[in-house]
Amino acid sequence: MSTPTPEETAPYGSGPATPDRPAAPVKRVRTHHLREMKERGERFSMLTAYEQYAAQTFDEAGIEVLLVGDSASNNVFGNETSLPVTVDELIPLTRAVSRSVRRALVVGDLPFGSYQASPEQAYLTAARFMKEGGAHCVKLEGGVEMVPQIEKLTRGGIPVMAHIGFTPQSEHALGGYRVQGRGDTADRVLTDAHAVQDAGAFAVVMEMVPGDVAGQVTKELTIPTIGIGAGADCDGQVLVWQDAFGLRTGKMARFVKQYADLHATLLQAARDYDADVKAGTFPGPEHTF
Repeated sequence: MSTPTPEETAPYGSGPATPDRPAAPVKRVRTHHLREMKERGERFSMLTAYEQYAAQTFDEAGIEVLLVGDSASNNVFGNETSLPVTVDELIPLTRAVSRSVRRALVVGDLPFGSYQASPEQAYLTAARFMKEGGAHCVKLEGGVEMVPQIEKLTRGGIPVMAHIGFTPQSEHALGGYRVQGRGDTADRVLTDAHAVQDAGAFAVVMEMVPGDVAGQVTKELTIPTIGIGAGADCDGQVLVWQDAFGLRTGKMARFVKQYADLHATLLQAARDYDADVKAGTFPGPEHTF
C-alpha cells in the first residue's frame, strides 16, 4: 500500500496544532475545502497578492485564498482604476504568486474586456490564466448576465469564483462607487447570487452590499460567500493587502481595517539608509570584502 500523501490527511481547516495534536502536513487548499469549512461553520480569509514575497508571507500566515486581482492596475501599475490592466500584464503576476505558495488557493482575476463578449472569449482567457499563469481558478464579475460564461468555464474544467454587488469593472455603468442591494434592489443581489451558484460557481464575492442582505445570501447559498464591505456574516473576507497593512496612504474605504503601517516603517527605513550613505557610514567594514 502506498504512503498517504498530505492531501489524504485529516480534513482541511481542522484547527491549529495543540500539545497533544501536532500540526498536519501542509496541503493545498482546494475549492471543496472552502465549502467544507462553510459546512462546519469555519471562516476563512483571502488577500490580494501580486508578487513572490507578499505571497509567501501570506501563505505562511495561513491565508487560505490569494487573489491576483485586477486591482494590480491601481496597486502595481499606477493606474487610477482597475479598468486599464490587461491579461498580458496580469498573467506574469499570477505566475509569480502561484510559483511562490505551497498551500493557498490562487485565484486569477479576469480583467475588464477579457470575458464579457462571449462564453468562448471567457474560456480562452481563463485557460491562459490556468496554463500560463498557474492559477487554480479564476474570478469574474457579474451575476445573471454571466451565467453563460460561468457554465462554459465550469463545463470545461475551470473553477469559477463569481463577484456580485458592486463590481468595480462596471463602475461607470453603476454611477461610481456606490453600495448595491439597498431597499428594492436587494432582490437583485439575491437573484444574482443564486444564479451564479446554479451556474456552477464554487464561491461568490459580495462587494459593498448591506450586511443584512449579505447575511441572507450566505444563509441561502450552499457555496461560500466572501465579503468586502459586506458585513460580518459572510463565510470569508477579502481585502487588498496594501490597504489592510498600510502600504497605501490616503483615504481608505469604510470597510478597510488597517492592521499595520508599512508605509511609515518603509519610509523611515529608506530615510535611515539614505542618511547612512550620505554620511559615509554605509557600507562599513563589516559590509566590505
